[in-house]
Amino acid sequence: MTRLVLFGAPIAIAASILFSGGDSEPPTLTQQAAGPGKTGTAKPEAAEQAEERDEEIDALPPGLAAPALKETASRLVASAEASTLDWRSQYGAIEDVGDGAGYTAGIVGFSSGTNDMLQLVESYTEDAPDNPLAPFLPALRAVDGTDSHEGLDPGFTDAWHRAAEDPAFREAQDATRDRLYFEPAVRLAKLDGLGTLGQFVYYDAMVLHGPGVEADGFYGIRDAAMASADTAAEGGDETAYLETFLDEGRSAIRARKVQRDTTRIDTEQRVFLREGNLGLTKPLVWQVYGETFRIT
Repeated sequence: MTRLVLFGAPIAIAASILFSGGDSEPPTLTQQAAGPGKTGTAKPEAAEQAEERDEEIDALPPGLAAPALKETASRLVASAEASTLDWRSQYGAIEDVGDGAGYTAGIVGFSSGTNDMLQLVESYTEDAPDNPLAPFLPALRAVDGTDSHEGLDPGFTDAWHRAAEDPAFREAQDATRDRLYFEPAVRLAKLDGLGTLGQFVYYDAMVLHGPGVEADGFYGIRDAAMASADTAAEGGDETAYLETFLDEGRSAIRARKVQRDTTRIDTEQRVFLREGNLGLTKPLVWQVYGETFRIT
């Protein structure tokens, strides 16, 4: 799971992508089954439903997965997570932000305490066994699920910086982000009948909250939203459903002890939604933490 705040600011990828044929109209899918159960299983029911309907989803317009829009999404996330639109500058970023997740690093805040950093380094090491991070794999396995630095200090942050100079490590970060966060979020959003903005809302929530089924995890937030409003795939109003989803996400943020700022919702995503920009069409103007960003 990723809980991102790099260099003191939460990350929200600045979406500067214009998909010229954008999904301003939600894609059409038949109504799906009930939302995921809150059982804490490794693969939520909703994710399994999306996998079962792969062909149906693949036949839909690319939406946020179109290269230009994916670039926008990455820039939007970076604006909220690192106060920059240059998301590629974050490959080498690493620090402990005091959120209980240990070290947070890279383009979507892979964390030593939430397993995704371990998965990333394991994947990278399969392709590059002699990389600077490989010696720290035993320590990463030992601290997984904790905020401990045992076995990582000293040297881990320097090794991360060195690894970030390797194109193979940057590619591994991209691939792990896509596998754990981007692709599941976008595909599930399409299953829920959401257009490009809704797909970004899901993706940002997946990055920020992690793919958990608990109340403050992505699937738990989606469960709560679906209990109060019908998705577009269920015949509901897309805008009304997204407002409900954002309300639930905001509540989850405010329930935290740290990183309780909600501007990525209040002055970014809700601004696009209330402008009726369901296709996430440029120009985009938004604020995070009082700073104004633009994608033209």
